[in-house]
Parts: sequence; structure tokens; C-alpha cells
Amino acid sequence: MKKILLCCLSLITSLSHAYDLTGKWKTVDDKTGYSRADVEIVKNPDGTYSGKIYTIRPLPGKPLEPKCLQCKGNLKNAPYVGLQIISGFKQDPNSPNEFIDGQVLDPLSGKVYKGKAKVNAKNNRLNMRGYIGVSMLGRSVTWLRIE
Repeated sequence: MKKILLCCLSLITSLSHAYDLTGKWKTVDDKTGYSRADVEIVKNPDGTYSGKIYTIRPLPGKPLEPKCLQCKGNLKNAPYVGLQIISGFKQDPNSPNEFIDGQVLDPLSGKVYKGKAKVNAKNNRLNMRGYIGVSMLGRSVTWLRIE
């Protein structure tokens, strides 16, 4: 009886593990390995997630560019700090550590991509993928949770 109770308790505990997309994340450039910005992700009242840049850093030896020169439309020349770069992400009901149906703005190119994200089991790494059409035609970057 104790074994059954212990098994049930451990099953409930494992099912209740919450993967949390909200919080502060350090972006890591997949080409240079440097962190260019920190992003804060929030859960919106409609249940979707969005994220804005709150800190920027230059690449070593390069000047700090504070504005999105490549962005289009009303985002052209918008300051990086405060710029919303992810939007519309929803938690995947079939896989609670994955977030789907989002959009990702690459501020260096000004392009907007479809997006999906996956939080690792320790809840401290975020694999962010931007793509065109199908996920195979895309690029992934890893973000690190800021404690």
C-alpha cells in the first residue's frame, strides 16, 4: 500500500512540474557566442507570451548601436531597449515544455519569423527557433535564464 501511495505521489509531482517561459533571459548569438541582449518574457492576459529587450551590449570591439536600423515600418530606428522581439507564443497543450505559434523579430536583420520555443528540464535554458514556412527552414538560438 505504501509503495502504491509513493508511486502515485511521485507521478503527481512529476506531472505538476511547471515549465515557465516568463522571466529574464540572456540571449546568446549563435554565430559569435556573445550575449547581445537580455529579454524579459511576460504572460499576457490572453494567455500568450511576449518579450521585450531590456538590456543591450555591443560585440567586443564594436560600438553600441542603440536603434533598430534594419527594422521595418513603425519599428524603423526604434530603440532596442523596450523593443518587443517575441509575441504570440502559446504553451503547447501536448508538450508543456514547448511554446508554439509565436513570432520572432530578429532586430539585426529587421525580419519577422514564425517562432517556437522549448524550455529544458531544469527550466534554465530556452531554445528559441525562428523559421520561414516550415521549422526545418530556420535557425535556433539558446537563451540562458537570468536568476
